[in-house]
Amino acid sequence: MTTVEDLQVLERLLGTSPDMKKEMIDKLGDKRRLWTPNPGQQTEAFNSEADEVFYGGTAGGGKSDLLMGLTFTHKRSLVLRRTNKEASRFIRRYSEMVGHRDGWNGQTQTFTFPDRLVEFGGVQLEDDKQKYKGEPKDFIGYDEISDFTETQYRFINGWNRAADLGQRCRVLAAGNPPTRPEGLWVIKYWGPWLDPTHPNPAEDGELRWFTTMNGKDMEVDGPGPHIIDGNPIMARSRTFIPARLSDNPDLAETNYGSVLAALPPGLREAYMEGRFDASLRDDDWQVIPTAWVEAAMARWEENGHDGLMQTAMGIDCAGGGVDAAVISYRYGGWFAPLVALEGGVTADGSAMSAQVVRYRKDASPVVVDVGGGYAGAIIERFKDNGIEYVRFDGSAAAMGTAIGSGLKFHNKRAWKYWRMREALDPDQEGGSAVALPNDPILKSDLCAARYNLGPRGIQIESNDKIKERIGRSPDRGVSVMMCLVEGDRAANRRSGHGRGNRPPKAILGYSKHKRRR
Repeated sequence: MTTVEDLQVLERLLGTSPDMKKEMIDKLGDKRRLWTPNPGQQTEAFNSEADEVFYGGTAGGGKSDLLMGLTFTHKRSLVLRRTNKEASRFIRRYSEMVGHRDGWNGQTQTFTFPDRLVEFGGVQLEDDKQKYKGEPKDFIGYDEISDFTETQYRFINGWNRAADLGQRCRVLAAGNPPTRPEGLWVIKYWGPWLDPTHPNPAEDGELRWFTTMNGKDMEVDGPGPHIIDGNPIMARSRTFIPARLSDNPDLAETNYGSVLAALPPGLREAYMEGRFDASLRDDDWQVIPTAWVEAAMARWEENGHDGLMQTAMGIDCAGGGVDAAVISYRYGGWFAPLVALEGGVTADGSAMSAQVVRYRKDASPVVVDVGGGYAGAIIERFKDNGIEYVRFDGSAAAMGTAIGSGLKFHNKRAWKYWRMREALDPDQEGGSAVALPNDPILKSDLCAARYNLGPRGIQIESNDKIKERIGRSPDRGVSVMMCLVEGDRAANRRSGHGRGNRPPKAILGYSKHKRRR
């Protein structure tokens, strides 16, 4: 039975249209529907058949309410924010929805009802994801998804299953466009909807199906089953539905829009317009400005290497671990799309060296990261086959000083990051000649590191801190930086144009680096 309070809520959300009111009353059914989505995008996301929905865009689109409202249709729900403090803010709103706090347990952060259980929590540290393993949840919701790491999202979703037959399982990721490099993974994950360079773009609300092969997402045609490594695997569907302030009557009629309009550039485009191509906010101690990386990607053209010989290659080794091995190669300042290798091939020195040979041209020097201890077998194969290589050890001492400031470098790792920064600087004489492929993960990797000034000069935060923040090792960025700064030194020495420890300017004009016709 529908109460007067229900009618008042409907009137506030829907106005006075009797037909709309009746339709929503019918949906309320037997009073278990304690919350009803607003007409428009919120309702579309509520009713979506996708296994994973990203409901995102402008601030004030009713994303948090949708997360909590969906718990009324599930038996075991988990609603997450990145920190426990942020998650605690849900409790008051959820109490308003159910009309009481009966069943609330502050120790376990759960609401328990006769027919369902709702848990709220945070995942502040990367390993906090382990708290949510082992127990099935038929609904998992993430508020501000770009605050989470991709590894947290994927790991926790591993328990998106139902204990009861017939109970639907789904995931809802809610959030605004990422404003930090760490959140750029969402653009790749929902690439058909959000990545303007995706070869097969999708319409808002369209279902696309994905499965995993060799640790990498692969789009497939329909739910399956698909035969992967000889086993029948069912695919999961994804979609993106834009959240709009205009679809939320509670805020659309207030001055909240003017509040968003007053935000600084970058944030205004992200939060008010829901633009996923809006500029990111840089940390005060970020080594490489995001705008510089974006400018390098805007310079990239598919045929930008025409007429040039291959200048250098860079290899970030993985040794069979969870991180990818990455091969980068360039022609002058133009970088080819990166080659990321995963699985058993990364632990096989012969297989890895064969991959290098596959992409190597013009006998270009190969820079190998030896810091992780995984490069030994690859280097042995290089020696056997007469392939010119350069060892890169980030812990070694660095020579030279930073342009302008004259600051020294704590080690060669700091030298690598800072020289990359200088190579991308648009204010250098003649501008930057570096052109990078449009790769959201590479962009995140290059922009992730922070620096400080120590007793030995410029110091870059540890790789462990970077991994904690972005949920992975910045392999793509490491490979590109080695290929540019150490590869440039090797190429200059070969050309007889050695410049010592001065910052690299990508080779574009030396005659020996022009492709022979």
